[in-house]
Amino acid sequence: MSAGIETSGSAALQLGRDRGRPWLRYAALIAVAFVMLYPLLWLIGASFKSNAEIFSSAGFWPERFDFASYAKGWKTSTEYTFATYFLNSFLITIPRIIVTVISCVLVAYAFARFEFWGKKFMFSIMIATMMLPLIVLRLPQYLVFREIGWLDSYLPLIIPSAFATDTFFVFMLVQFLRGIPRDMEEAAQIDGCNALQLLWHIIVPMLKPAIISVIVFQFIWTMNDFMGPLIYLASVEKYPVSLALKMSIGATEEVEWANVIAISVVALIPSVLVFFAAQKHFIEGATSSGVKG
Repeated sequence: MSAGIETSGSAALQLGRDRGRPWLRYAALIAVAFVMLYPLLWLIGASFKSNAEIFSSAGFWPERFDFASYAKGWKTSTEYTFATYFLNSFLITIPRIIVTVISCVLVAYAFARFEFWGKKFMFSIMIATMMLPLIVLRLPQYLVFREIGWLDSYLPLIIPSAFATDTFFVFMLVQFLRGIPRDMEEAAQIDGCNALQLLWHIIVPMLKPAIISVIVFQFIWTMNDFMGPLIYLASVEKYPVSLALKMSIGATEEVEWANVIAISVVALIPSVLVFFAAQKHFIEGATSSGVKG
């Protein structure tokens, strides 16, 4: 009798422990998330502070909410507002995303579905280029674009992506394609579809999660790109947001940090919106494109 009571008591204690453990895990995760997100929270809070308060307080909650820094930062110290610079960023980002998706899907389809001479060697060379730092390519690219008269235009920032130079995306799409069975493609071939029809009607719909991942990555990377526009653009009216932010920091001797931080918060909004709008497909594409086989 006592043994049964002892057993039931230990089982109840274990059950209580099992029920309590998830709360501990959640508390730990919330604490870690707060630590990781604190710089972003501080950035948002600092956009409402004065210069003196920014450097005197580590807390993210301002003494009072002052939206004047957003209005002043948006006007900038030049003749252009940040509306011009955001438009310039989109004039670079949107065409680059379009040519990246088209070129990378075509190249990945060729590597994943066709057999041709030198395929393995070419794929190895492509993977090897992923190991090269971008700074190695800056000088030869600059000389080439100078000779063909593309400096101070958006072409050097867009055209290279039309030739599948973003090899990370090609690799990701190839890995995703290798995990897709060929049953539907074989059935479509029996019905008379050619290679391009197979790609458009069969492959592209199944590649949707991976393509959305490419779009999200390219959007964020291009919006945040600083070195490319700095090297190729000379006219202020053509600057994207990344260069305009740096220009607003160095425009005067005394930097109005609240204005800079406020515009930095605004500059984050497009990338955050794109990520959350495509979050479901982005996560699915990123997790489904791991190395297989």
